[in-house]
Amino acid sequence: MHEGGKPVMGNGESRVRGIAARAGGWSARHRWGAVGIWVLFVVLAMGLGSAAGRVDVKDSDQLKGETHTAAEIIEDAGIDEPAGETVLIQAKDGAMKATDAEFRAGVAAVVRAVEATGEVTDVTSPYETHTISKDGRSALVQFDMRGEADTAGERVEPVLKAVEEVQKDHEALRIEEIGGASMMKTFADAFGDDFQKAEYSAVPVAFGILLIAFGALVAALLPVALAITAIMATMGLMGVVSHAVPMTDAANSVMLLVGMAVGVDYCLFYLRREREERAAGRDARTALGIAAATSGRAIVVSGVTVCVAMAGMLFTGLAEFEAMGLASLMVVAVAMVGSVTVLPALLSLLGERVDKGRLPFRRRRGTSGPADSRFWTAVLRRVLARPVLSVVVATGALLAVAAPALGMKTQQLTLDQEFGDSLPIVQTYNRLNEAFPGGSEPAEVVVRADDINAPEVKNALARFKEQAISSGASRGPVEIKLHDAQNVAFVYVPLVGGSDLDRAGASLGKLRDEVRPATLGKVDGVEAPITGQVAGSKDFNDQLAGAVVPVFAFVVVFAFLLMLLSFRSLTVAITSIALNLLSVGAAYGILVAVFQHGWGASLVGAEGVGAIITWLPLFLFVILFGLSMDYHVFVVSRIREARLRGRTTKDAIHHGVVTTAGVVTSAAVIMVAVFAIFGTLSMQSMKQMGVGLAAAVLIDATIIRGVLLPAVMALLGERNWYLPKWLHRLPDLTHDESPEAVAPAMRDDEGAPLRV
Repeated sequence: MHEGGKPVMGNGESRVRGIAARAGGWSARHRWGAVGIWVLFVVLAMGLGSAAGRVDVKDSDQLKGETHTAAEIIEDAGIDEPAGETVLIQAKDGAMKATDAEFRAGVAAVVRAVEATGEVTDVTSPYETHTISKDGRSALVQFDMRGEADTAGERVEPVLKAVEEVQKDHEALRIEEIGGASMMKTFADAFGDDFQKAEYSAVPVAFGILLIAFGALVAALLPVALAITAIMATMGLMGVVSHAVPMTDAANSVMLLVGMAVGVDYCLFYLRREREERAAGRDARTALGIAAATSGRAIVVSGVTVCVAMAGMLFTGLAEFEAMGLASLMVVAVAMVGSVTVLPALLSLLGERVDKGRLPFRRRRGTSGPADSRFWTAVLRRVLARPVLSVVVATGALLAVAAPALGMKTQQLTLDQEFGDSLPIVQTYNRLNEAFPGGSEPAEVVVRADDINAPEVKNALARFKEQAISSGASRGPVEIKLHDAQNVAFVYVPLVGGSDLDRAGASLGKLRDEVRPATLGKVDGVEAPITGQVAGSKDFNDQLAGAVVPVFAFVVVFAFLLMLLSFRSLTVAITSIALNLLSVGAAYGILVAVFQHGWGASLVGAEGVGAIITWLPLFLFVILFGLSMDYHVFVVSRIREARLRGRTTKDAIHHGVVTTAGVVTSAAVIMVAVFAIFGTLSMQSMKQMGVGLAAAVLIDATIIRGVLLPAVMALLGERNWYLPKWLHRLPDLTHDESPEAVAPAMRDDEGAPLRV
């Protein structure tokens, strides 16, 4: 109960035990049963997932809008678009032209060479399709790969070698291949192992940090083992759930990332509290009971809050985000359940053996008390002595860091932005775009009609082709490919602007808003959605922009309500939201400074690409808002627990922050290390994600939890526990805050007794 805005408790033994305490108690009493149930659950989940198989997101479900409509038309028609390839033939000598005999010989050699591989079809000469640049120095030989587009990268090597051989015989020409299949192979060769290495290295990194934190092999293995089994179970569940909500490879990577972070953190919170209580002289059973009722409760509150935050991604309507959100939600839920059920059983079984395998250079201690937190003890002493100054300095510093975010520019990264100059194919991409603006990524108009060969439809296609160029949207050549049997036509339109997405987007707008209505739009029964990379980027941005407000509102409102119910304090709920928003804003500022402006980019092996990838700000908000609650709930729970046991608010703040400093620091170091691994990948988008997550967690665990939170709570004093009378009817989720009897004489900061 709360009276006068202050926490008041009666005899602690009369309080109802919460779900975490009950789960921990049952698990400790039925140790082998709890372990057996967990192992059975993991095995069954993996077995069901393997039997069900994973259903991946279809192209037609990736996006809404015209991109979605175009993909549906292609799927309904049963057309498998092949992987298109292009060979750029360019005169090295400015005097040579495509009409010269030597140039023609090079083109003919390329056509013969690629046809001879038997891996291609529909080879076209630039002299037939008029794919010759304005300056006459460049030409394109185009063809399609045989077989399915998804596996074309595995079959393109003979074609690439054939083109290389032609290049050796024609030194006066630059002959280079680029296309869907060749890019697929190049990226697989260069970066195919990147994600796998990052995922696998997360485990030894986390284990190494835990080994240093605990100083014992068994204690370090427990969190890693539980996190891995939670991830394995979730992978199985993803297969089952994918039949209702299709999954993606990105969802799998994010699930592993989040699962390792929270799985280890939750166990770390639980295990450190149990060790602390044993070090304080309590017997193993009592120590485990206290850990279950305190850290166990914090894990449940934090886990539910993180799940709610992840659920926010389901409101985007984007298949990729929905898959990532659901996968993350599931792994957090599984890790949370495992932490409050099987972990107590394992600790009960191990007893003192949890400290086996102690490192020889670590002195024996089992607590994360002040001796472990000398740095934070010193910092906190100064913070609590000057709370106003601390709030002003910390807030000012974070706002300064967040300031660059006001100029954030988001866009889909082009090939050269994503990979820089690290791959030869990027040079080819740039040369192709320079000679044929938009030619490497043309807009694709998917035309469906009752009769694609009807005179009015053919006339409309011809007018569209003509006006696409005359409107200034394209410089051509515009290619039309008919599928008579399906009454479908594909129109490929190179967009003016090329890799400059702003200019290319304006060209796309002309096609959609001016050219199409004046041509194809005047024929009854004709559908003509426009897709392609630029169109997909625009549709994605439009849909994402529409999802920002509902996702932000959902996450913030529900997180606020959970904090309000969990701590029975309006003040705690408001400050938790404000501090989380501040840390997210600071993370945004760092991203913009490093990746958009290039400030200090070389320090993280990155490049200033001039923009933040479109999906990252919303993704970071959801992930960080959820993960930040880990530390907030854990620290504030410890502060409130100390306050309820009779300490003054200022003393409770000091006790809560100092006693949690060791575990929060260890947890943060693990999260930062795991996220930073993704910052080492070659793709700029993955660097942005890794750096953004790592920076935010570091800021949250240091400036926010170590300085700003205690300073704000010190200034608020007893107002920290304020709950208006009209909110007293809310459910009380604080029932297992303290497992022990509370001292009968609780006093406020002025020494006056509180009513009990």
